[in-house]
Amino acid sequence: MTNTAVMNSLTFNVERKGETAIVRCRGRLVAGLCGDFYAKIKPLFADSKRVVLDLTDLDSVDSMGLGILVRLYASAKSAGSCLELINLNKKVRDLLGITNLLSLFGEMCEKGVAIKF
Repeated sequence: MTNTAVMNSLTFNVERKGETAIVRCRGRLVAGLCGDFYAKIKPLFADSKRVVLDLTDLDSVDSMGLGILVRLYASAKSAGSCLELINLNKKVRDLLGITNLLSLFGEMCEKGVAIKF
């Protein structure tokens, strides 16, 4: 893989624990990489009460990435599921704060806080 391909990549793996699906993300949630991510994550809401996006290794998010997070939020809410974002780095946390999305995700789950730092 070239350096450009590595810089412009998004990988994720899904681990299931009971009614929870944990999605570990690595790379960048940016334009051109979001469609596949959304297509793979959205079906998890049908059979998971809780979907956790672990953003420990997510380097950056652009406006398309924010849009995908909002679409996933809406999909989770429609399915009666909970979407949690955990381990946000400072850059991603600041972006969600500036766009007032921290409060949106913070109110998502009834049991506890949906965003964990």
